[in-house]
Amino acid sequence: MINARSVSVLADGLAAAWAPFPRDRFVGRAMDGLDGLELKDRVRHVTVALAGALPAAYPQAAELVRACASRLDMWSGWPATDHTAVQGLDHLDTAMETLAALTPYSTGEFAVRPYLERYRDDALKIMYGWAESPDEHLRRLASEGARPRLPWATRVGWLMTPGPTLPLLDRLRDDPSEYVRRSVANHVNDLAKDHPEVALELMARWRSGGGSHVEKVLRHAARGLLRAGHPEALALMGATPGSGAVDVLALEADTVAVGAKLAFSVSVTADGPGPLLLKYAIRRPGSRRVFHLGQRAADGAGATFTLRKSHSFRPVTTRDEPPGPRELDVIVNGRVAATTTFTLIPAP
Repeated sequence: MINARSVSVLADGLAAAWAPFPRDRFVGRAMDGLDGLELKDRVRHVTVALAGALPAAYPQAAELVRACASRLDMWSGWPATDHTAVQGLDHLDTAMETLAALTPYSTGEFAVRPYLERYRDDALKIMYGWAESPDEHLRRLASEGARPRLPWATRVGWLMTPGPTLPLLDRLRDDPSEYVRRSVANHVNDLAKDHPEVALELMARWRSGGGSHVEKVLRHAARGLLRAGHPEALALMGATPGSGAVDVLALEADTVAVGAKLAFSVSVTADGPGPLLLKYAIRRPGSRRVFHLGQRAADGAGATFTLRKSHSFRPVTTRDEPPGPRELDVIVNGRVAATTTFTLIPAP
C-alpha cells in the first residue's frame, strides 16, 4: 500500500499547499528503490525523499505538512507522520501539533514514541490534553500512542512502568467512541502482561465505578489474562475458576490441509450458575496458541451448551504452520477440560 498511488497522493497534497514543492523530484526519489522493501522500510524510504523535498527548517516544513493533512489518507500520510517523528525532535510543541493535525487522516501512534522517550512529562501532558479533544482520532492517539507494548513501535522504557498513563485510561475508559474504547482495552491488556495486579486493580475499580460500556471494555482488556486462565481475572468476569465440564469434543475430520479449516463441536455442562468462559488451544512442539471459543451464562448446575467452531489454517506471513501432529485443547473457566488430536497435512 506504500506505492506509486500513495506517493502521488502525498506529492499532490504538498504541491497544493506549497507551489514551489518539487513534486516530480520527490516522486522520482521516493519511487527509486521502493520495490522489494518491506512495509516499514518503504515508509522510511519515502520519508527520506520527503525530507529532501521539504524546507530544511522543521517549523516551515511542519506548516506545509499540516496544510495538506486533510488531503491524505492512512498510506499517503504515514511518511508524513514518520517525517514528524524524525525531523521534529527538537521542536516538541510544533511536532505534536503536526501529529494532532495528521492523526484524523493517518496513523500517529508510532511517530509520538520518540517524543515520549525524549520529553516524557511534557509530551504526556500534551497527550492528557488530547484525551479531552472532541476528535475521536486524537483521543484514541492519546491511549494508543502511550501503549506499553504497542505492536511494531519502538519501546519506551518508562511506559513499561505502571502509573503515568493511568489518568489517560481513566478519562477514556467509557468514551462514546468504540474506536477509542478498544484502544483503552488494548492498553490495559498490554499493562496486564507485565503488571497483572495493577491491571486487575484498575479493572475492578472501573467495574465498581460503572459506565455505559464498562463490561465490554473489561472483557477485551482482560482477554490475555483470561487466555492464561488467571483466577482473579476469571473471578472479575464472574466465572468460577475450573468449573464446568466438556461432555463431547468432536472433530469433523482428524486431518486438515494447510489452507483449509478444522471444524469441531463442543458440548459443555455447567457445575453451577454463572458464566462459562470457553477457549481453545492449538498445540505442537514449541507452540501453543489460545483462541476465544465463546461465553455462555448458566442458570444452574446441569445447564448444557453446544458450540461449533472452524479454525483456519490459511497461511499468513507472520506465522509459520508446518504440517504435522497437533493437539486441540478446550479450556473451560481457565482449566483444560478436554483434549483431542489431529494432523495438519500439506496443501493439496
